[in-house]
Amino acid sequence: EPSERLTDWGEIYTPVKAHDVERKRQSARCMDCGTPFCQTHSGCPIHNLMPEWNELVFKEQWKSALDRLLTTNNFPEFTGRVCPAPCEGACVAGLVAAPVTIKNIEYSIIDRGFQEGWVKPRIPKERSGATIAVVGSGPAGLAAADELNQMGHKVTVFERDSKPGGLLMFGIPNMKLDKRVVQRRVELLQAEGVDFICNVEVGK
Repeated sequence: EPSERLTDWGEIYTPVKAHDVERKRQSARCMDCGTPFCQTHSGCPIHNLMPEWNELVFKEQWKSALDRLLTTNNFPEFTGRVCPAPCEGACVAGLVAAPVTIKNIEYSIIDRGFQEGWVKPRIPKERSGATIAVVGSGPAGLAAADELNQMGHKVTVFERDSKPGGLLMFGIPNMKLDKRVVQRRVELLQAEGVDFICNVEVGK
């Protein structure tokens, strides 16, 4: 209803459990595919395992679906909201009807994970002794920090703006990406040992 949108700038996405029946139907449609181009070079650039986690969602195995999703994607709560979804463009089901709503299923899995308490800080068991600086806390900087931290290195992220997040925090409107979603991930990275130093423009 358009009149509802006049009252706030909140995300346009619906809550995780708002359309459970339709989400299950969409994941079932994925199972009709014989050649998943969605996860090839013409589909997802990070090679998400869409057919695998779609099948797990259909079977109501949400925790397993989350585990499969996180094997290829550092921040599915971001990509599930703002990615242009080349996977859906490559979806075989889209040849005869609308493509499977892959993005919707993706962010539903990670949001369910946060709601259920499955997403917890992964603190490295051992530290390498190396100290690494990451310049910029946009999506690339956050992903680099996450990967390096999980390898056991001590990571400090330098950000010239007042808050971490870069494009995610300052370049994407709230209706597409609620800033609480970004802050939630930043706080998780901090709990895992990543340090953020803001208001620092490296090189000046």
